[in-house]
Amino acid sequence: MSKRTKSLPQQRGFVLFDVVFEDGTRASNRRVPMEILGGLDGDEPARQLIAEQEAEIAQKAGRAPREIQYLTRSPITKPVVAT
Repeated sequence: MSKRTKSLPQQRGFVLFDVVFEDGTRASNRRVPMEILGGLDGDEPARQLIAEQEAEIAQKAGRAPREIQYLTRSPITKPVVAT
C-alpha cells in the first residue's frame, strides 16, 4: 500500500509568511493566497490579510491584537523522500 503524500502549500496556491510582532513574538507559516500577491504592492496585501487574521484570532482568544513589526516569506522546504 502506498503512502499518501501531502501537497505543499505552494502547490495548493498559498504563500507562507513568518511574522514578527512588535512585542517580539513570532508566528510561522501564516498562509496567504497567491492571488492577492504581486503587482505594484508586492507583499503589502499579505500584511493586511495577516493583520485581519491576527485580529480574528485575538478576538477569539479574548486579548488585544498584536501589531506586526515585519514579515518575511517562509523558506520553501524540499520534500524528504522516504525509502
